[in-house]
Parts: sequence; structure tokens; C-alpha cells
Amino acid sequence: MEHLLANLRAAAEPTRLRLLALAARGAFCVMEFTEILGQSQPRLSRHLKLLCDCGLLDRVREGANVWFALPTGDDGALARELVARLPTDDPVLEADRRQAARVLAERARIASESFRQKGADWDEMRALGLPAQAVEDALLGLISAGSRGRLLDIGTGTGRVLELLAPRVRQGLGVDASKAMLALARARLSGAGLAHCAVRLADMYRLPLADRSFDCVVLQMVLHHAEDPPGVVREAARVLARDGQLLVIDLADHDRTELTAKLAHRWAGFSDQAMARIFTAAELESRDPVSIAGTLPMRIWPALRTIDAAGVKARELAL
Repeated sequence: MEHLLANLRAAAEPTRLRLLALAARGAFCVMEFTEILGQSQPRLSRHLKLLCDCGLLDRVREGANVWFALPTGDDGALARELVARLPTDDPVLEADRRQAARVLAERARIASESFRQKGADWDEMRALGLPAQAVEDALLGLISAGSRGRLLDIGTGTGRVLELLAPRVRQGLGVDASKAMLALARARLSGAGLAHCAVRLADMYRLPLADRSFDCVVLQMVLHHAEDPPGVVREAARVLARDGQLLVIDLADHDRTELTAKLAHRWAGFSDQAMARIFTAAELESRDPVSIAGTLPMRIWPALRTIDAAGVKARELAL
């Protein structure tokens, strides 16, 4: 009861309620909050610290930036309930929403311009002439419309997988090692109003996430760049819940190296047998791959976590 009372006392202040309402729209940094609310950074930093200390906000550092958003899962239930009870026609909150829309639009413009100036060929599927629509249709066919689970998109890039699957999941998280990519992904998610999806900076070999915390994990066009594909899959399997699904979307093995040399691919695709071995080593159960025709052959390799590591050991001892 004391913990609940502390949380309620922390939220019982106009500026802090405004911060929670904004965070329900997506992640913001302190400078964006100051611009939206028209208050000083030291004042808002004190409010944000109090909200984070009691668990009503999550604080995620990304290089020099710190992002604030509502906690995901059950941890954010109270914060979301408080936001849901705020009057939608409150003039202060309406003004905040208008300011937030302007800030998010400017964020999207800066992110896109910054990335274009770097000359990075971020849309790899388009660069290779791959059938993006067919891939997305096949991916949707493998994700149940009523699943409402937690999704992790490793190597999220511009956040397209999160945007595509957002209507089918309760919460989504995208991770990427590129700050520029994350800027584009945040702009995409904010523009689509997908407050239940977030992105963060992370190393795919050492995910800062709890074991067995996601119902579905997606790796789209990631493994052919990885130095250690089995290591990436093992880490993805670690955060996959019992009966959870891993979906690897990548190039099948091919000999068109002239198409991929300029994009610095580490591997010329994967065979079904190689992927099955990788899944087995990660204690995942392979399912039939889905083939997608294009300038380069593609596959979606599904796998399930049907038994966890402890269960494997127990079964071995029983035998």
C-alpha cells in the first residue's frame, strides 16, 4: 500500500500529470519537454527524476541523450490508468498536444535530413530490389491478429516492422545499434501515434532485456551482416518466452555477390539446413520456412521456444 500511495503522491501535481500525458504519446527528451511545456530544464528535471524514482516513467540513456517514456508491460499499468482518467478536453492538455505535434514534426524533419546528409543507403530491401510488400504480407500471415503479446524487433532500422505489427501486439520494442536509425524510427512511430511501441539503443549480442520477456522476436535483414549469426539467435532465444516465436527474415543462400558487395554483407544468405542448425543450437524448434521470390531469394524462417533450458536438462536427466 505504501508503494501505491507514494506513486499517487508523485503523480499528484499538474506538471507531472502533463509529463505523463505527453509520455503516453511516445518517448521525449528533456529539451523537448521544455519546449512543449515552456518550463525550465532544471524544474522539469526534478519532476522527471521523481516520476522515474517511483516507477511511473522509464529513463533510457542513449549516448548524450536521455529519453523518457511510460514503462512497458504491467510496470506501466498505473501510469496508463492515470493518463486514461485525464480529461481529453482540458485546455492545458490540448495545448500540450498541439505543441507536441509540432515538436514531433520537427524531430522527423531533422532525423530525415540528417540521415540523408550522411548518404547512408538505409533502405536495403529497396536497394536490392527485394519484394518488400510480399515480405510484409508473409510476415503478417505468421503473426496471429489476436496475439496481443510483446514484440521485440532486433535491428529495427527505421521501425517499419514495429509499425506494421503494432495493431497485432500489446507492446513493441525495437532495438538498434545506430542512433541515426533510431531517430528515424522514433519519427515514424510518433507520426503514426503508436505510443505502445518504443525503440532504444542496444547491442544485439548483449540485449539489456530480461530472460523470457517477449512473445515474438523478429530479425529482419540482420543476420547477413552479423559476424556471429548463431550468437545473435542465441541472444534472441534468451529473451523469448515459452511458446514464443522467433521469425528470421533474410536472404537465402545465393551466388549474386555483385549485388551485395557494395552493402558489405558478411554472408551470402543462408541455407535452410544452416538455419535449422542455428535454431537447434539455440534450443529452438524449427518450423517450415516461407519462400519469397525476388531478385535475390528470400526466406522467413520461423522457430518456436517449446521448452526452456531448464526443461531440456530435466528431460536429459530423466532419460
